[in-house]
Amino acid sequence: MNHEALLRLSTFLGVALALALAEALAPRLARPAERRLRWPANLGLVAVSTLVIRLSVPVLPVGLAALAQAKGWGLFNLLAALGLPLPEPAAGLCAILLLDCAIYWQHVASHRWRWFWRLHRVHHADTVLDLTTAVRFHPLEMLASLAYKLLLVLALGPPAWAVLAFELLLNALPMFNHANVRLPLALDRALRLALVTPDMHRVHHSADMREANTNFGFCFPWWDRLFATYLDQPALGHAGMTIGLTIFRDRAWAGLWGLLRMPFA
Repeated sequence: MNHEALLRLSTFLGVALALALAEALAPRLARPAERRLRWPANLGLVAVSTLVIRLSVPVLPVGLAALAQAKGWGLFNLLAALGLPLPEPAAGLCAILLLDCAIYWQHVASHRWRWFWRLHRVHHADTVLDLTTAVRFHPLEMLASLAYKLLLVLALGPPAWAVLAFELLLNALPMFNHANVRLPLALDRALRLALVTPDMHRVHHSADMREANTNFGFCFPWWDRLFATYLDQPALGHAGMTIGLTIFRDRAWAGLWGLLRMPFA
């Protein structure tokens, strides 16, 4: 296992264990988690997606970023060639912000493009929200998302360390904002100035699609405010709102096979 993979795996496991403990000690919503039913399927999707990606994709975003830097590809390298280089820290910070904004728009597109929504609804069909919902994505959506990130890396030519930092953020922060963790209201208000909090993102998983079509950010909350897709609270409150979709609520869809065939139903 290379250093990048080891770092990503250790970050994922460390954050997951910390959030699982927080969910057990301070849950936001006192609802049955149905872990024996949901967790094998949600985590099974991760295993299937990882296998599909390893077998079908020869290069990942960090490796492609290193190659782009070596070959002089992308916007940042073009600016350097024109005698307008950004300082390394500034280039890295700009790259992280641009990548996060691009992922925001990918998320918006997954709700507005019919074919993409058929894949993305696997994520939204979860009737309980916890840290495993953050990794509940169909393998075909994961492949599409990876292809999109690879194109972004080629277009931008960002520093490889910035791409790795963004990948780590994209591993950790979605688990945090999907977690069933209770935060003091004052802390939530302060945190959502800089990060997407669990209460902010939970609105996005409402069964009311008017609410589900808001709060698209995964890492930073600024894009929702900037592009007018921010919603502060659900109409029925967090305790009263229904999580998931009005379809696919039958337990027959909750297993791994149900999730894999859901886009084609």
